[in-house]
Amino acid sequence: MQNTIVSTRYWHREPDGRLQCDLCPRHCRLREGQRGLCYVRQRLDNEVRLVTYGRSSGFCVDPIEKKPLNHFYPGSSVLSFGTAGCNLACKFCQNWDMSKSREMDTLTEYASPERLAEMATELGCRSIAYTYNDPVIFLEYAVDVAAACREKGVKSVAVTAGYIDPEPREAFFRAMHAVNVDLKAFSDDFYYRICGGHLAPVLETLQYIHDETDAWLETTTLLIPGHNDSDREIDEMTQWVVRQLGPDVPMHFSAFHPDWKMLDVQSTPAATLRRARRIAIGNGVNYAYTGNVHDSQGGSTWCPGCNELVIERDWYELGAWRLDAGGACRNCGTRIAGHFDAAPGHFGARAAGWRRIQ
Repeated sequence: MQNTIVSTRYWHREPDGRLQCDLCPRHCRLREGQRGLCYVRQRLDNEVRLVTYGRSSGFCVDPIEKKPLNHFYPGSSVLSFGTAGCNLACKFCQNWDMSKSREMDTLTEYASPERLAEMATELGCRSIAYTYNDPVIFLEYAVDVAAACREKGVKSVAVTAGYIDPEPREAFFRAMHAVNVDLKAFSDDFYYRICGGHLAPVLETLQYIHDETDAWLETTTLLIPGHNDSDREIDEMTQWVVRQLGPDVPMHFSAFHPDWKMLDVQSTPAATLRRARRIAIGNGVNYAYTGNVHDSQGGSTWCPGCNELVIERDWYELGAWRLDAGGACRNCGTRIAGHFDAAPGHFGARAAGWRRIQ
């Protein structure tokens, strides 16, 4: 097995001798041998190191819509991978077997940044996604992979909760072409009780991506019955997005299913997602989507100029395509926000199978 432990730069020494990790707002203070809550950043030999560089819990070829990104080269294929650990502690985590893993045996795959870039190219993937667990915790690996991919014309996509400090935030998102930020709720109480974090740093990250980078941005909110699905909270969230990020940032509202430490909560009714979408549209969000349910209307893209269907979706499969070569509505000429090819990709309904890196 190749060396998977590398030095990091985002830390400093405290007066009591502990090292404070400055990657994210948790600011874990570590004695020799201790790991942060994320489990992958550890104090070794009087510095904070990333102990999972180059190792992954698996690789998969997905449609880009699965990230979800509906306005970033629709229909294209993306090579997805993640590692282990996470810097939040969401009780509803749907990838808890990876994000909450405390076993390095979970990381059975090794791939250098160069090999990942080659594999994405060989598999015909337009982009590579850092996902499953939060990529900010393996920042050094993700940034190196992004650099290797950029040399081969492969785009980089981050699927993240956005819980990161300002200095590493700049280095991480500067390397990305597209980002989906998991805006888990719009109350600090929810973030504290359910996720072990705070809302403000996430809003700061969203603002930073929008204002200071060229990365395409979309958001996703998993609506959990009785916890973050009230009309008032959805109204406040969508108003904030339009006011601070603009009406063209797509918002996805996805269905929760019982998992990990929230097995006693019912699944999200499809009606809740449709209600959230209506509220978002009413507040000026041009592109609001429902997810994890069968809802062609809520999953499709509609022109904000004439309200005509421009991209039809049935789960992850594309149907009607009514954009011109420049990404504008063929009916009225309104430019649809995002990144589009002259024609959609052809991922289609083919199964997303595990592709192992040799």
